[in-house]
Amino acid sequence: MFKKYVALAAVALLTTVTASAPRADAASNLLLPDLRQAPPGCAGGDSGDPVHCRAWDVCPVIDPGAPNGRCVGETAAKAVRLRFTSSEENIGDGPLLLYGHRDSVKQDTMTVRQALRTAADGWIPPDYASAQRATRAFTYYEPAMAHQHWHLMNFEHFTLVSSQGKVVVTDRKNGFCLGDRFPVADIDRLAHVPGDAGPDAQLAERLRANTCRHHEPTALDVTEGISVGAGDDYKYDVDYQWLDITHVPSGTYELVNTVNADRTLTEKDYGNNSAAVSLSIDWPRGMPGPDRGIPEAPVVELLRSCPGQAHCP
Repeated sequence: MFKKYVALAAVALLTTVTASAPRADAASNLLLPDLRQAPPGCAGGDSGDPVHCRAWDVCPVIDPGAPNGRCVGETAAKAVRLRFTSSEENIGDGPLLLYGHRDSVKQDTMTVRQALRTAADGWIPPDYASAQRATRAFTYYEPAMAHQHWHLMNFEHFTLVSSQGKVVVTDRKNGFCLGDRFPVADIDRLAHVPGDAGPDAQLAERLRANTCRHHEPTALDVTEGISVGAGDDYKYDVDYQWLDITHVPSGTYELVNTVNADRTLTEKDYGNNSAAVSLSIDWPRGMPGPDRGIPEAPVVELLRSCPGQAHCP
C-alpha cells in the first residue's frame, strides 16, 4: 500500500547552477517541456476520441482495501471500481528531466531537481548537482511486489466530480515511475523530437529503458523523465488505477485527470495539464445498501472527451 507523506517545506524554485553548467538565468536560453494530460481511459498515444478510448472497465472486487484485485461477480463483491488508464505526454520544446538524490540511506525520500536543456548548445544537465531548478517534488521507494522502484510522488491526480461541481471520489494513487513508454499521436507536428544522434537521442534511449532503479532500495540517485514526443502511461489494471464508485449514485459525472497540479515542475504551458471525460453511472437494480451486497454492477458509459480541459460540460 502506498504510504502518505507530507512534503518538506517548499524550497526556492531557482537554485545556483554549478560552474560546469551554462548560465540559465534567461528563460529564452532554455527549452522547456510541456506536459499534456491525456483523457482518462485512453490508451497511450490515442487521440482522445471516447469512441476509441477503451482502456477502462468496471470491476467488482471482494476486498475494498486491496491495491488491485481480481474482478469478480456481483454476488461475491464488496466494492465496485472504475478502472482506467492514465497518460501524460510531453509536447514541449525540451525533455522533462528530473533527478532525485539523497545523501544517505537513512533518508526515506529523495529531493528532486529539474534539469532543463539549453537552447544555444543543446547541453542537458547530466546529474542532480548540475540540474538548474529545485522542486517541491520528492521520490520514495515503493516496496510493494508490483513496483519495487522509486516513485515520483504526487505527479498526477484524478477525481470524480458531480454535475454540481462537487468532488465525490478522489484517487489513492500518488506515485509514478516516469519514462518514454509510447509516442504521442501528433508527434509529426512537434519541432523538438529527438533524432537519431545527439544528447536528446541519448537521453531518450535512457528514458525508454528507465525502470527507476528497480530492486534498488539503497540507491542514492534516480532519474525520471519524458522526452519530447513521448508519453508515460499507467494501465488500468495497475495498482490504484481506479476510483471506488460503490456508493456513487446514478447520474452524470466528470472524471478529471491533472498532472503537475502544484506547478512545481517548470513547463512552457500549464493550460493543458488537465483532461476530463463526461460519463454516466447507472445502477440497474439500485445502489448497494449498508446491510446488503451489490445487487448488480453499475453500467458506466463514456459520453464525451475534453482534452486539455479541467471540465467537460
